Amino acid sequence: MLQTLIRLALGDFWDRVRRPAYAVILIAAVGLGYVATPAKEAGWVVMQIGTYRGTYNSAYIGMVVALAGTVWLSLGGFYVVRNAISRDESTGVGRLLAATPLRTWAYLLAKFLSSVLVLSSMLGVLAVTAVVMQLARAESMTVNPVKLLSPFIVIALPLMAFTAAAALLFEAIPLLRAGLGNLLWFFIWAFIAIGGQSPNAPLGGIGVHSVVRSLAADMKAQGIDPQQVGEFSLGLTVVDKPLKTFIWHGFGLSPGFLLGRYALVAIALALALLPVLWFPRFDPARAGALAASGTDPGSAPEGAATPTPVMWEDRTSTQARTAGFTTMPQAPVRYGNPALRLLLGEVRILIQGTPRWWWAGVLLLTVVAQMVTPATGVTRILLPLAWIWPVLIWSRLGTQRHEYGVEAILGAYPSARIRVAAEWASGFVLTAVAGIGPALRMCTGSDTQGLVHWLCGALFIPSFALVLGTLSRTHRLFQFAYLPLWYATVNGIAPVDFMGAIRTGNGSPAGMPPAFVLLSAAVMLGIVFLSSAARRATARI
Repeated sequence: MLQTLIRLALGDFWDRVRRPAYAVILIAAVGLGYVATPAKEAGWVVMQIGTYRGTYNSAYIGMVVALAGTVWLSLGGFYVVRNAISRDESTGVGRLLAATPLRTWAYLLAKFLSSVLVLSSMLGVLAVTAVVMQLARAESMTVNPVKLLSPFIVIALPLMAFTAAAALLFEAIPLLRAGLGNLLWFFIWAFIAIGGQSPNAPLGGIGVHSVVRSLAADMKAQGIDPQQVGEFSLGLTVVDKPLKTFIWHGFGLSPGFLLGRYALVAIALALALLPVLWFPRFDPARAGALAASGTDPGSAPEGAATPTPVMWEDRTSTQARTAGFTTMPQAPVRYGNPALRLLLGEVRILIQGTPRWWWAGVLLLTVVAQMVTPATGVTRILLPLAWIWPVLIWSRLGTQRHEYGVEAILGAYPSARIRVAAEWASGFVLTAVAGIGPALRMCTGSDTQGLVHWLCGALFIPSFALVLGTLSRTHRLFQFAYLPLWYATVNGIAPVDFMGAIRTGNGSPAGMPPAFVLLSAAVMLGIVFLSSAARRATARI
């Protein structure tokens, strides 16, 4: 049993690391290691205590990179390991496993271990990046492997185990195994990332409080009063001038802190095995709870297998084949603009299966924007609400032809650029419809600048969704990338505001310039067209 468990976990691990989404998150992890350790003259910092930061020795640089990885990989890593069960179901592997004596708990444990391995490999890349950055910053050239790696093991790894367990648990719950679970995890992650830094966080939170106490103790030993220099901050922060430095020697691992880490791993293991109570392990004789994947919009199973045509033959089909093509039924001729028909077809494909309650939500936002919300509150409140509502549907752009196995058929389309443009236009139509309420309110309030930013945002969102869907062929990458962008906008971070939601004192939009947003949308569309052309050229070879 143990040997089977290990083989299943390793096989699943090697299958996952070959996917594009893994490569994207891995590249992002390397970039994260660079951002977390800025040069002395850089205008930003990730971890600081007031006007001070630690010297870039092994202890400090390992801690900074490990904490940054804990925060961000617990978000991005969740979307990478998200389809452990659904992939077995869509590829037919699940039915083969149902016919084996493999126990359900062993299957879930193998999936949990493979997810932990995937996230641990990302931590390994971050650790290597930390070594490189220590040597590159050259503030301390002595590499201490124990002090550098211990934060990754005792702080980051338990959170990665919890993330892997949550991803597996969400997949085993029918309502959460699709897009709704992706959205819910983002808000759970935000609560953990913020609340986990509190001194009163259960099980030590993400470990920040213990680090802060150790940093403060070393500062006091070097004659620096931490209460006088400012508060501790973890997160990307802009600084006006270089921070002062002090030497941090690392923190001792107290029994209470280690006990909290062990307890977090035990909780993760319990969450991973909890679905044993209801998970049918693809057995058709048991209740088909897993087969019902929920009804949230945009929840077509990712990686869905291509429908296998049923090979059948009756008298009618035999006669039609022997009689030749002249007896085959012919499609009626349709007059009108082909481009318009193509656009309408793409719109129907994009919104297929969208439940009525979703459209009721769009109508409610439109009515509230017109009748209740004052002009000043439309952009700050209702526009972000309107442009988070279709996130699960936007994530279909660029992915459906691959997920439903029709990419080869569409490859024979005579003008691929027109088809891609129609798919993008369908996303633009959806974006405009979802945000029509705030747009009309801006019109009645003579908010010309707001309308310009609204139009730029309506062009940006489908371009962003289409490029990520085309490159990754999965819903999850757009959901992972768009939610933090939207969340930062809601929280008033003007440099990432692409929709004009944040205003200055005189009412002017304070976010990205419209020209930059339009240029970004154009660049992303260019990438989509180049990618589609490259794939067509490869298919012809």
